[in-house]
Amino acid sequence: MLDVNRLPLDGEGGLIELLRTVVDPRKPRGVRHPVLTVLAIAVCAALSGARGFNAIAEGAKDLSRETLRCLGSRRWTPPSEPTIRRVLQKLDADALDAKLGPWLLQHCQLDGAAVSVDGKTLRRAHDAGAKPPHLLSAILHQEGIVIAQREVGEKTNEIPELPRLLQSLPLEGAGVIADALHTQESTARYLVKEKKADYLFTVKDNQPTLKQDIADLHLEAFPPSAHHPR
Repeated sequence: MLDVNRLPLDGEGGLIELLRTVVDPRKPRGVRHPVLTVLAIAVCAALSGARGFNAIAEGAKDLSRETLRCLGSRRWTPPSEPTIRRVLQKLDADALDAKLGPWLLQHCQLDGAAVSVDGKTLRRAHDAGAKPPHLLSAILHQEGIVIAQREVGEKTNEIPELPRLLQSLPLEGAGVIADALHTQESTARYLVKEKKADYLFTVKDNQPTLKQDIADLHLEAFPPSAHHPR
């Protein structure tokens, strides 16, 4: 399990060093809180369980002056909820994911870990008249931490996007969990042969032949929990 309190903050390989490479999307004039500070607060809050802008801002209110200084702040007060919201909404989310995902993985033990692949449509995250974005995410199941994320375009679907999502992740020894949509022979072969990972898929009516084979062979509980005769 990831111990948030043990993640490196300062120095080489620390979170602060990583976030210094993020480009501030705002115009310099009138900026009171560096993008480094806003992001450091947001990342630490999210890793501690905060969900949403209000929760991040509420957590920031409890930070000491010394902690704010360590997070790159030039002020004695933390950024407000509107500031946190504006900065995070303007950032290049894909570029930030590409930085944070590998950094988190350096401090996670994936051998034997459960990685869930899940797709969600963001109903309220789009302009009027446009289709809501659909994201495919890889999540450390126990920690609830997103380690990779990819938008699924309108002209494709989740199935071919799964290998692209997992391509850069070191998954050897991990177990990948996905819903029935991803119960595909090509996906299983990719995970086992290329990623050296295990998998746990659900079988439903989208795979009628496989579902019937399982019923005919009485394999409902195998794998992983049943004891198969040798």
